[in-house]
Amino acid sequence: MAAPWRDVVRDAAAVREAAAVAVDAALLAGGLMRTGEQPHASDVVNYAPFTLLPSAVPRALFEQAYAVQQDFNLLVDAISQKKEFLEQTLASTIKVDDFTAQLFRIYMQVLEEGLAQTVFLGINRSDYMFDCGLDGTAALRQIEINTIAASFGGLTSRTADVHGLVLKVLGKTEEASHLLPNNPAKGLALGIAKAWELYGSQRAVVMFLVEEIQRNIFDQRCVENELWSRNIRVIRKRFRDVFEQGSLDASRRLYMDSQEVAVVYYREGYVPQNYDQQNWEARLLLERSRAVKCPDIATQLAGTKKVQQELSRPGTLEKLLPGRPEAIARIRATFAGLYSLDEGEEGDRIAATAIADPDRFVLKPQREGGGNNLYGEELRQVLEKIKDSPERTSYILMDKIKPQPAQNYLLRAHSPLRVSECISELGIFGVYVRQGQELVLNQAAGHLLRTKAIEHADGGVAAGVAVLDTPYLV
Repeated sequence: MAAPWRDVVRDAAAVREAAAVAVDAALLAGGLMRTGEQPHASDVVNYAPFTLLPSAVPRALFEQAYAVQQDFNLLVDAISQKKEFLEQTLASTIKVDDFTAQLFRIYMQVLEEGLAQTVFLGINRSDYMFDCGLDGTAALRQIEINTIAASFGGLTSRTADVHGLVLKVLGKTEEASHLLPNNPAKGLALGIAKAWELYGSQRAVVMFLVEEIQRNIFDQRCVENELWSRNIRVIRKRFRDVFEQGSLDASRRLYMDSQEVAVVYYREGYVPQNYDQQNWEARLLLERSRAVKCPDIATQLAGTKKVQQELSRPGTLEKLLPGRPEAIARIRATFAGLYSLDEGEEGDRIAATAIADPDRFVLKPQREGGGNNLYGEELRQVLEKIKDSPERTSYILMDKIKPQPAQNYLLRAHSPLRVSECISELGIFGVYVRQGQELVLNQAAGHLLRTKAIEHADGGVAAGVAVLDTPYLV
């Protein structure tokens, strides 16, 4: 892949000047996060970490990622409606993974009672890396699809302008004009607003369900402010607030402090640490309600790693998307090798292969949020320990993707300015709304490029490893 800024990277004086301009521009643009020392305070903030220079992305792969997003939206929505598929696919996982099992119990309980919800909203982010083949050509390979709390749709809309200014400061005005505008927050808010409208109550509010510690609050505010601009009222609540103040009426309408809630937008609830007994009870209350959940619990289950692995089996996509061969071809073209560790001959064989050659694979648990995957020697040690235990079924194996590194500077508050060998991950946001059986909205809503130094195997921006970036199409 072309490295468009090779001359700049070596010019120390130009880099120092551009970095000073870049940091001020990021603060001016509102690319902000709360600090780790004061995560509850918005009067002490710093810039969200980002690259000094936009990163080269192959145009053909960027366009391929956008072109398949509506197909992935359709697929996630189809999975969420297939009880038998989720039951069969997750049967082994829920025996050994308590978190997935608890989600699944709520899912079954809600189905048995009968769904009160009639409008369904999906906000997904499909993440990819560019796998470099032996001949040097790059291929788009999906890492995962995030169906809950997919973040940075707000802050990433700030980075293109910052990078445009940096390129101008470095004398690359022509290149700056080629950076793409990008505002996922607007697209995400469009989906939420459509769901709110179809819910059918002008007085009802949108509730952002948020974490106790909210360092990334400005990212959420970008979406929130888009809703306020449409005169849609937004409230922010935690699980504990729902437990203490939430209630359902006879029609299973959800009320918080006597305010009817039309849409619940989860920005939390995706890892076991988000739950204690009270929070599980709050989650059940929300799922039983008529409110539009983004995601509802079936859609959260559709995003598990075990489902991702099952989708790669021959014939699975054809069952889920009958009569859509073109969509299936586009989806399948993005898959990396995915392997089951279920008990039996197939699982035994793949476990032995990974133990013998751990650098070929990534070991993935059923978790979101970054920083959970295992590589290399750590992968081998864990698999050695669990290879004869049912516990191994709580993981899947995936071929390790090998992108071509490029040099860049990662700008972080209070960190020295130094060049790093970096790799990038491209995420495409997708939004869909379904009313009953009719899909009323299905679109790609923008992109997110995150870049990290090659010494970090895993982890995103929120995990403190990757930084925000802008694609420069080549």
